[in-house]
Amino acid sequence: MSNFPWLTVAGAVPLVGALAIGLTPGRSAPGSDGDRRARDLLVKRIALTFSLVTLGVTVGMALRFKPGGPRFQFTQTYQWIPQFGVHYAVGADGIALVLIVMTAILMPVVILASWNDAEGAANPAGEPPPRRSVKTYFILLLVLETMMVGVFAATDVFLFYVFFEAMLIPMYFMIGSFGVGQRQYAAVKFLLYSLLGGLLMLVAVIALYVYSTSGGRLGTFLFLPLTHLVLSSAAQKWLFLGFFIAFAIKAPLWPFHTWLPDAATAAQPGAAVLLVGVLDKVGTFGLIRYCLDLFPNAAHYFTPLVIALAVIGILYAAIVAIGQADLKRLIAYTSISHMGLITLGIFAMTSQGQVGATLYMVNHGFATGALFLIAGFMIVRRRSQQIADYGGVQKVAPVLAGLFLISGLAGLALPGLSTFVSEFLVLIGTFTRYEVPAVLATIGIILAAIYILWMYQRTMTGPVRDEVAAMPDLRARELWAVGPLIALIIVLGVYPKPVIDIINPAVRQTLIQAHSTDPVPPHPASAVHVRVRAASATESGSQP
Repeated sequence: MSNFPWLTVAGAVPLVGALAIGLTPGRSAPGSDGDRRARDLLVKRIALTFSLVTLGVTVGMALRFKPGGPRFQFTQTYQWIPQFGVHYAVGADGIALVLIVMTAILMPVVILASWNDAEGAANPAGEPPPRRSVKTYFILLLVLETMMVGVFAATDVFLFYVFFEAMLIPMYFMIGSFGVGQRQYAAVKFLLYSLLGGLLMLVAVIALYVYSTSGGRLGTFLFLPLTHLVLSSAAQKWLFLGFFIAFAIKAPLWPFHTWLPDAATAAQPGAAVLLVGVLDKVGTFGLIRYCLDLFPNAAHYFTPLVIALAVIGILYAAIVAIGQADLKRLIAYTSISHMGLITLGIFAMTSQGQVGATLYMVNHGFATGALFLIAGFMIVRRRSQQIADYGGVQKVAPVLAGLFLISGLAGLALPGLSTFVSEFLVLIGTFTRYEVPAVLATIGIILAAIYILWMYQRTMTGPVRDEVAAMPDLRARELWAVGPLIALIIVLGVYPKPVIDIINPAVRQTLIQAHSTDPVPPHPASAVHVRVRAASATESGSQP
């Protein structure tokens, strides 16, 4: 099975599932309401089945990954557009692998949680919107999964760009057509911000190709040859900015963040999970893979600026989150704060910081995903996103409240839960090189305790409001959706070693390519030796 095309199969299975759903009878097919409901149920089951098959393929691939082996494994390279040096080239290092597995885990969870989203059950206005196509919604989900696997697996820069831009299409329709509230405004804003970043990156991608043709060589978009490309200092800086702005918008990093609260608030909870759990990670993944590997000198030059933006984002988003009255909007701002922490760990240029940042990408996807899903379950029941419309929920729905508390505590990095390990590594890795930014970032943890615990207090504790008195607890389908995420939050908080072992070699290669090494702390014996030598010199100097 060493030559089995794992990554191609993992990306193709959801696409086959989307095609299978497309071949099922649609809304225009004759039949009663019962027939329509049966067709919709078949569509949902097909989507869930293919997402589980994809998960099985990615788990099998992860079990065959060798941390001590080549940097990129499961590689495939085929000519696509030979005239321009474009290849279908895929491969996974440890960083890409854990993000692909995270994506495969989140998709069946999202499908289960989104079982009724296309039918308007989550409309907070109290009136269900016009019935939409269940087929279309689940096709969009599966197509989006193919794009997300492809963007992490691509080892050709042009292929990466294709997946990077193609992801926008299904997410745009999931927000604009199936969302709630100001969904069209949010979808257009999401699209315009993303297209702006994508166009800047396209210019940089084309420039990379042109530089690769210097000296009469054949041009290429393959990642590994481009890492050996010799660029002038000015060229590196401009190309770095082209990639960085695109990734900063996608992450999003302050001040490019304003599209995310609107998009996450308007999207259905399942779509919001993919938006902040996976699509945002494409931005931080790109910072590691492309900004550091391709432009190491420029990365060092811009590091002070990026760290400043990351620290501002951590504190600003946390403070704004405290004042939010909308449940989904609050969670969106917490994600912006956490993405600042991830960026800080990446540009600390230390092994602890980058391992922590990569682990944080995975843990953030699970923790924030659980928060969004449970918030979505609450909104379905109460038909309101306003925090003030809740109160005393833990008395009528204790399981829902308990799981909401665990996912919330993961959001504030409680020791014993997965995000604590990530934040600890990021802060330690940053402090060894940048003490003041690390101290300022630590304030974000204090602010996180405020916005998470206050949100929980206002929604779950206190007197039971009349509107929530009859709120049912989580149903079996909802427990199957959120339960795996809660289990992973706890397991990775207690035993993160298997994931860290996969990440470590890739981080080590990235730091080598970025010409960066971990700072060596001064040994106490060295300081004592220096003082002894100084004292000896003083004594000898005082003698006649």
